[in-house]
Amino acid sequence: MTAGSLIWSDLAVGDAFTSGGRTITEYDIVGFAGLTGDGSPVHLDQEFAAATEFGQRIAHGLLGLSYAHGLIMGSGLFRDCALAFLGISDWKFKAPIFIGDTIHVDYRISELRLRRSRDDQGIVTFDVDVCNQRSEVLQSGTKAILMRTLEEVGR
Repeated sequence: MTAGSLIWSDLAVGDAFTSGGRTITEYDIVGFAGLTGDGSPVHLDQEFAAATEFGQRIAHGLLGLSYAHGLIMGSGLFRDCALAFLGISDWKFKAPIFIGDTIHVDYRISELRLRRSRDDQGIVTFDVDVCNQRSEVLQSGTKAILMRTLEEVGR
């Protein structure tokens, strides 16, 4: 088992966690634009972005969502039991992420349930807030992860 990793029996509704941080850079935005093909000028053109309500370039919303998932799963907390990302719901983009912002994720277990077809797997649902260095919520929603429930997997 990875040091610090949790297993199914360690989890309870209401458990809350905070990820480490990640500072958003020019490289992140340009790289994401290249990977996705989303070259919108609000992300890549400083002159254009300066004339928008944001006053400067912003990160892609989906870049923030992607990093949120990475910050949660990259923590190692669920390394020994996580099997698959099942989906998101009610995701809201509440405020922009700017170059230089350091984002982190606050997430809470809102539901734990065994999978109907397999009792060795369960679904963990998290309420997620993506926050900046001032603890302002920039994005929020719900994420579901499929996890192993067997004790011998982790310990």
